[in-house]
Amino acid sequence: MKILFLIDANSIIHRCFHALPKFTTPDGRPSGALYGLSSILLKIFRENKPDYAAALFDRPEPTFRDEIYKEYKATRPPTADALIPQIIEAPKLFEKFGVKPFDKAGFEADDLIATFAEKFSHEPDLKVVILTGDMDTLQLVHDDKIMVRAFKKGISETVDYDEKAVEEKYGLKPNQIIDYKALVGDVSDNVKGVPGVGPKTAADILQKFGTIENVYKNAGSLPEKVRAKLLEYEKQAEISEKLVTLEKNVPVGRVELEELSADMNREKLENYFSEMGFKSLLKRLENGGNAGRDENHAPQGKIF
Repeated sequence: MKILFLIDANSIIHRCFHALPKFTTPDGRPSGALYGLSSILLKIFRENKPDYAAALFDRPEPTFRDEIYKEYKATRPPTADALIPQIIEAPKLFEKFGVKPFDKAGFEADDLIATFAEKFSHEPDLKVVILTGDMDTLQLVHDDKIMVRAFKKGISETVDYDEKAVEEKYGLKPNQIIDYKALVGDVSDNVKGVPGVGPKTAADILQKFGTIENVYKNAGSLPEKVRAKLLEYEKQAEISEKLVTLEKNVPVGRVELEELSADMNREKLENYFSEMGFKSLLKRLENGGNAGRDENHAPQGKIF
């Protein structure tokens, strides 16, 4: 089967920024996140060169979720000053790897991922692999057509989630992850869920009733404490469900699969790595991506 990589760009860039030291370019610009991103992409193209790829970005404007709940993501700290120019630069880096970047005002990167996954998963002999730093896209996992590859620790280890792996982790099917997160919430996004209903309780009642709608229809059969919490926060659970549901119909225009053909431009990358001072990445590029790190860019711990 051919492979389409859908890359959660902002998530991975943030992860690289916090995982690596504060590198700078020869002219003093911050570059640690771009170094990490470049290293990850080199590994992808060396080990599982995708036939097709797209990088999906968040945008700074409010999204439809902010209209639903004005406190959405309100607890997140502001983006670090050193990270902002690297996020702005990242689409140019992706393009040098032959990966087309996309964004859409009013939507998040995960919505674009969901839209592309929905659109292209119906292509014959094509597997969609979502590369991400968080678990929001697990709701999209489907048979052998859509898989999530999530970073497990820093940027050096990943874990693959097919339907079986999702069930092993949560005790639920991928299409129940929306219901699960609507109940337990998501602290990182300030999604409240139902206070007092934790992961185990949520998994237990969803295993029994299937969906959050059926949970509320059968609330009378639940233990009194759980029932009371569910009824008290029913409206909050409804809002949470809307917030955690990924939009599969983002208006991205007509995008054909062949437009996403991944074709790394070696010459452009060599020039870019030289400009950025990524000497170790130049060595890896010259050696088919296998060379080690040099002393100028050798963070502690593993990195691709």
